[in-house]
Amino acid sequence: MTQKIALITGASRGLGAALAEALSSDYHIVAVARTTGALEELDDRIQAKGGQATLAPMDISNTDAMAQLCRSIHDRWGKLDLWIHTAVHGAPLTPAGHIDAKDWDKSVSINVTATGRLIPFLSPLLGTDGHAVFFDDPRGGQKFFGSYGATKAAQIALARSWQAETTKTGPRVSVVEPNGMPTGTRARFFPGEERAPLSHPRDEAARVVKDLSL
Repeated sequence: MTQKIALITGASRGLGAALAEALSSDYHIVAVARTTGALEELDDRIQAKGGQATLAPMDISNTDAMAQLCRSIHDRWGKLDLWIHTAVHGAPLTPAGHIDAKDWDKSVSINVTATGRLIPFLSPLLGTDGHAVFFDDPRGGQKFFGSYGATKAAQIALARSWQAETTKTGPRVSVVEPNGMPTGTRARFFPGEERAPLSHPRDEAARVVKDLSL
């Protein structure tokens, strides 16, 4: 088995979709996201480039579904070469004293708990030679970013712990801080922002692939 396998969580749009396309010439892409239609459109673009993808329309906060996916990856390929984690919940901006309980719970579930479940599931598949990539967004502590900032910071703290623990043993763990992109999440955070100066997800994907030698 020589084909390289890349799992991308949060692959339906934005940076995740752009990375799936950028990597599809060298990897078989396992694309995870909740939106089936967007995954199918991604698959069309990957096939147009001559690549192949396996679509997994599921919610990463569904532990049983993700466990079954990881089992399927093991049974079909026996390993995973790359895991790119772009899935995130961007809760609405609000003062800390007015955080909605449902938004908080969803932020914790997707941004923190799901990551804490996925690392133990995927670490054996990545083995000593695999590579996991996370994306930092240092908004923790900024006003109105309480739910998103706190849970994203917790996610990255977990990733950095894993990174420190596996320096000598593998898998390789990278934490990247991407440039601002005109994504739907950013538009909700910064309505009315001039989008022209922002980096296109395609360009950010190319930069990440080059900088990390993916």
